[in-house]
Amino acid sequence: MATTAYRQHYALPREGTLPISMPRKATHDTYQGRSMAMSPPEGSDYASSRSGPSYSAGSSTYAGSSSGDLEPSSSASYSGVDVLDTLSDRMNRAFDPITMDKGLARQAQSSGQLNAKQRELLELQAAAQRRMKSSRVRYAAGLQAAKETRSDLDYIRSQVPATKAQAERKYPDAYAQARKKYGS
Repeated sequence: MATTAYRQHYALPREGTLPISMPRKATHDTYQGRSMAMSPPEGSDYASSRSGPSYSAGSSTYAGSSSGDLEPSSSASYSGVDVLDTLSDRMNRAFDPITMDKGLARQAQSSGQLNAKQRELLELQAAAQRRMKSSRVRYAAGLQAAKETRSDLDYIRSQVPATKAQAERKYPDAYAQARKKYGS
């Protein structure tokens, strides 16, 4: 009996209006999807098995009336309908989980590809640095060899005239024949 009294206190009589009156959308609204304004399912004439207060708002008490915004109104009934269930159903219909799952899968795939490319770039960078290091070592060794060769050639160039003069003095006949045969 106490439950019945509880329900009678909050269950308001139906008077021919919808459970919730929804205002018209403004013409400048930027939402381009399907309309979300729809009434919750109508309650039956008997009391619901759910417990808790039920609220309704008539057109005279909606958005800015002098009476309280969340107080029960006598102009419309909202008994037997759970607001959270209704909002949850609306949100489930508004968001398509398949599209969201496909988007998440695409994002995960792109992220994986990006990470793979990043790792590949890091590996290529490390390989290039190793090659650069070995190239620097080879270049330094080649530069040292070129310096040694240049100093050897300079030494030989400085020794050739002295050796030539010494050979001409020691072996004048052989030097003259070689000069005729090979020139200067």
